[in-house]
Amino acid sequence: MKNAMFTILPAIDLRQGKVVRLKMGDPSRQTIYSDDPIDTARRWLSAGVRWLHVINLDGAFNEADSKNQNALIHILKTADEFKANVQFGGGLRSSTAIDSALNLGVSRVVLGTIVIEQQPVLEQALARWGSDRVAAGLDAREGFVQVRGWKEGTAIKAIDLVKQLQAVGLRWMVYTDIAQDGMGSGINLEQTLELFQACPLQIIASGGANSLDDIQRVRQAGLAGVIVGQALYSGSIKVDDLFGKAIHEN
Repeated sequence: MKNAMFTILPAIDLRQGKVVRLKMGDPSRQTIYSDDPIDTARRWLSAGVRWLHVINLDGAFNEADSKNQNALIHILKTADEFKANVQFGGGLRSSTAIDSALNLGVSRVVLGTIVIEQQPVLEQALARWGSDRVAAGLDAREGFVQVRGWKEGTAIKAIDLVKQLQAVGLRWMVYTDIAQDGMGSGINLEQTLELFQACPLQIIASGGANSLDDIQRVRQAGLAGVIVGQALYSGSIKVDDLFGKAIHEN
């Protein structure tokens, strides 16, 4: 399968309407980077970003998420000003929630827990919206899938789940190595490539990107894209450098 054009997606993780980052998905290890997610979105979009990766952490943790939903509406309006796209996930655990997000203007939803617990809902979403608007968010620790905002482990091997999802028509996947996420220790490219080689989906790597070299390695490996979070907020990667390099071809 030929990969889509390589895409770099800055992450905007929302908790109670604020932009945060969590270390290894742990809500007790949270850093707040901004009280204004719309300003954050505009900052990335002004630098040339064409895709944002927005996550509703409250939804993922089964907590009240009205502030995040309101922030999403305004982020979508801002993205529309720049003719950019928003990939959105977190707490999308019903057909109604999926339809609502896509009808709101989200370009692609990322489904996590539901692809394991209610696979028919994934199949319905793929049939209704098409394979380019529905992605699976596969989060793993030591090769095993985690669910419910990374709070619960499973006995399901990531590679087995990927094969199963490909068989029902999945085309896009966001793969996160939880042990790397928010740590700035580099992407676990070896494990991500193992999945890609087993099932050549359009895989977006996530978790640990900390340098332009990390981004370049993901691109050269033939993956569809990479999500960058902590590195942008801490300044170890400068957004102007990231989108001013040939590394970005969109």
